[in-house]
Amino acid sequence: MQEVDEFRKYLRKKGKKNHVVDDLIRRCDIFEEFLHKRKKLHVDEANKEDILAFFDTIKDEKSGAGNYLRAIGLYFRFKSKSELSALASNLRRQKISLTKKPLEISNFRGINPEYANRLAALGVKNAEQMLELGKTHIGRQKLSNKTGIPTEAILEFVKLSDLSRIEGVKNIRARLYYDAGIDTVEKMAKWNPEELRIYLVEFVKKTGFKGIAPLPKEVENTVETAKKMSKLVEY
Repeated sequence: MQEVDEFRKYLRKKGKKNHVVDDLIRRCDIFEEFLHKRKKLHVDEANKEDILAFFDTIKDEKSGAGNYLRAIGLYFRFKSKSELSALASNLRRQKISLTKKPLEISNFRGINPEYANRLAALGVKNAEQMLELGKTHIGRQKLSNKTGIPTEAILEFVKLSDLSRIEGVKNIRARLYYDAGIDTVEKMAKWNPEELRIYLVEFVKKTGFKGIAPLPKEVENTVETAKKMSKLVEY
């Protein structure tokens, strides 16, 4: 792989530890081996079709596929090839979404457990099911009518579920963002990461929220992911 030393420096500036850097470079080397065997290409010569072809060969790997796509996405970001980087990142998110176990709505911090039980009795047990039935005004009203849960509480479940679509946002993080007023993916996408981090640090101190504010890298990833996500919920 060309410019491996510069790529290594780039990854270290991004805060990656040495063993992580080594693994990312190793995975890029394997991608290049695939390209060379397939079309006698170096990684810098790859196009979208090459990435899709590589993904087709690794997509059934339970844990490795996402890591390969992460490495490829970072490399093309380093090379300022935004379309290729975005493709690798999108494929990685798709892979994760297929293997990720849906978050149980009863695990969200701060929700009314009785309401969660009523929804479960109706067959609404996880975030995916909550979003499917509650993403529209009409859907939320129907759930309210069937369960006796106020529409405002139904909307709370929906918003927490929507936030949990963001990679790394689980029950506690979803509650932190919700309580801090960043209760939709769209609102998250509008924030500057550093300003958001400072705001959340102050929010935790001010309110005594039981949990810590996210670190800079986590906030950056959360905001960047939110920017790339499609709008799902009707408000």
